[in-house]
Amino acid sequence: MEFSKLTNYLDSLKEKGIPSVDCIVYENHNLLYRHMNGEVDATKTVKIQGNEMYLMFSMTKVQTMTAIMQLIEQEKISLEDPVSKYLPSYTNLMVEDQGTIRPTTVELKIKHLLSMQSGLDYNLERPGIIRVLKEKGRQATTRELVDAFTESPLKFEPGEHFLYSLSHDVAAAIIEVVSGMSFGEYLKKYIWAPLQMHHTCFAKPMNDHIPHLAAQYICDEKGITQLMDSSCIYQLSDSYESGGAGLASCTEDYAIFADTLASGGISKDGIRILKPETIEIMKTNLLCDASLRDIANTMGRAGYGYACGVQVLMEPTSIHSLAPAGLFGWDGAAGSCIIMDTISKRSVVYTQHVRNCGLAYEEIHPTLRELVFS
Repeated sequence: MEFSKLTNYLDSLKEKGIPSVDCIVYENHNLLYRHMNGEVDATKTVKIQGNEMYLMFSMTKVQTMTAIMQLIEQEKISLEDPVSKYLPSYTNLMVEDQGTIRPTTVELKIKHLLSMQSGLDYNLERPGIIRVLKEKGRQATTRELVDAFTESPLKFEPGEHFLYSLSHDVAAAIIEVVSGMSFGEYLKKYIWAPLQMHHTCFAKPMNDHIPHLAAQYICDEKGITQLMDSSCIYQLSDSYESGGAGLASCTEDYAIFADTLASGGISKDGIRILKPETIEIMKTNLLCDASLRDIANTMGRAGYGYACGVQVLMEPTSIHSLAPAGLFGWDGAAGSCIIMDTISKRSVVYTQHVRNCGLAYEEIHPTLRELVFS
């Protein structure tokens, strides 16, 4: 595989306002390619070294769903299980309905959480969150905050629509209940340690404690890149572990993780974290027709479905893509992404650290898809 076009493209991103980039491509445990460029400090004088840490934001979701799929594989939970089986606070849910609030008529199930069809939203200012943080402060736990999500009504009946939301934070709480461990302890024991992902951890609301953390930037309303603090608003307290957006990690760790999933769930060291058939379930679209329209219209993901925490490319020709159907993965709020293919066993992990970067989702990630997989 020839990578000069990919290198030239990555190098061109500095002129488009991306201070630094790092990209790794694996195929069946073989490192095919790595290229990095740019500066990673606030003064833009320190060249990228490759050991930088990044706030992964929604790329966390792929790890959360891997943990969920492990429990499904072990028959400890099922996609069809009601959420209330594990979190009793989700027993009597309410839903908004044409200006009124009424009891739900559809039971919220685990599959609705995984596919973002739960009816939850991403409102971090919901009354339940504010109440718990006021009562518990910085020590409010994952379970306490997730239980409080139910103090607000759902936006629609479970399964009716797709709405990007706090659903995977609820999934993390289920993992805690089923495993008897904190979410972070579970990930460390069953994903990070087996794969030797030694530089992956949970962020905090502020992250001065993370060594080698790349400077974080944000695009303003004119698309100009500005320095910002190293905050992660989705980590609601020091004790909260967000299944949707809580991780900090490095490019190398995520590349190992991506290679493992692309290679049928077995790592380069022969450690299996999932069976191939489980990964096929993980990347099978769960969206109904209305939800497919939602993800296309609200997130610009035409041609894609959404499965267990990952988008899956369903109709490449509809978006003029030469990449194969079945590609799966996701991205994060600072513009990083993970893309995998179980047929070629090829994977790509790309990292940057720029918030509100429309360029990442509209151009960079589709370009990486075409250059690496077409």
